[in-house]
Amino acid sequence: MRTSRAVAPERVSKGTGETTATPTTPSLKEPSPLTAPPSRTHTSRPDRARAWAELLRLPALFTVPGDALAGAAAVSARPSARTLLAIASSVCLYEAGMALNDWADRDVDAVERPHRPLPSGRVRPAAALGAACALTGAGLSLAACAGRPALTVAVPLTATVWAYDLALKNTPAGPFAMATARGLDLLLGAAATAGTGVVGRRGGASPLAPRAGVDGVSRKVGACRAWATAVADEPRAALRAAAVPGAVHGIRRALTSAAHLGAAHPGTRRTWQSAALLGIRQALPSAALLGAHTLAVTTVSRREAQGGSPLAPFAALAATAALTRAVTRQRSLPTDRIDGSQRGTGSRRPADLAATAMSRLSHPPRQTGDHMPPPGPGPDPLDTHAALRLALAAAYAATAARPYLHAALNPSPPLTQRAVTAGIRATIPLQAALTARSGAKGATVTALLTTALGPLAGRFARKVSVT
Repeated sequence: MRTSRAVAPERVSKGTGETTATPTTPSLKEPSPLTAPPSRTHTSRPDRARAWAELLRLPALFTVPGDALAGAAAVSARPSARTLLAIASSVCLYEAGMALNDWADRDVDAVERPHRPLPSGRVRPAAALGAACALTGAGLSLAACAGRPALTVAVPLTATVWAYDLALKNTPAGPFAMATARGLDLLLGAAATAGTGVVGRRGGASPLAPRAGVDGVSRKVGACRAWATAVADEPRAALRAAAVPGAVHGIRRALTSAAHLGAAHPGTRRTWQSAALLGIRQALPSAALLGAHTLAVTTVSRREAQGGSPLAPFAALAATAALTRAVTRQRSLPTDRIDGSQRGTGSRRPADLAATAMSRLSHPPRQTGDHMPPPGPGPDPLDTHAALRLALAAAYAATAARPYLHAALNPSPPLTQRAVTAGIRATIPLQAALTARSGAKGATVTALLTTALGPLAGRFARKVSVT
């Protein structure tokens, strides 16, 4: 059809029988061969954006922020600026794993799922690999900005993600590697948040850190600490201040004085790491529960393209029931908080016990029928936390249990893929339940904010596939 348009049509003369070429006139519907072809930027950009959205699996991205928020709640601290940096680092590392996953599976997807962006040619393999490398570097950089403890957790998290995509995915260790990555992501938020409260705003040490060498800090070291805090909060403003003539020399002298002080008082150098390590230990139970859920989902996803195995959905259904029971229980609150000004209702200080005893002695029962008035301002706020935990646990079970049951009864590829999608979406109410389970101040608001990510993930899942 295209060659007949390029050649001029011929007309046969009735009298002589000779063929003569008829003059061609430019059509209004076809462009002239001398003009440039119409631009396709308006049509290719949406297609390219959709291809990258499918490659990075954007609906699954909403399951990432809840990891760091649950980690912050596990150490009984409110989310801070470092928590936001940990969330940004987790998002970059998660998307790096998604891009690397499709790059490593491009040959398999060409047979099993040719509609994916790489087999269909909508995204070049080199571009996917470059995006994975760039996102990995950005994730590690953001973790470094969140502090040394956060970077210490982000490095093994990155190694786990790359090892899973390149080597462990099709081995029996694949689901365990994915579960480890999700647990480390929660610990990343815990480590980043725990490091914020080691030294108070005015030099006071937190209850988790010894006060060795803090009282004798000089003015130079105090200026260095203030500038370092400014770098963590407002990097550009701090760097502009350092550009003032003489400021760099003063900061250098302050850093030298701080190094001498750290050599004289070794306990001062280890306070931040000790507090972060204690926070990570407190967050290990929550990380284990989240990792167990990820292990179940990943085990089911290994058969999503072929189907035919009811054992994995049945095991995931049993794991969902066990996790639902676990998150409904109240987690024991630690006595010491990351921030000395934040104490939950589970704290039992000697001063609180003495005040309760004096309140009971000052209000003795008058008659036999009178009851002793309960001390305290009113009803226990833990009742609200318990109700929220039950609601979030029920939402988690309702999201994951039914698709798992359908996939177990009929392990076809469509139902198995639907079960995997439901398991990924169920991560959000599980994260919210873990946050509410901590019972810390602000946990209710944080849990509700995490829950609000669920409808957004469902809305994007209607346009872009999660798996």
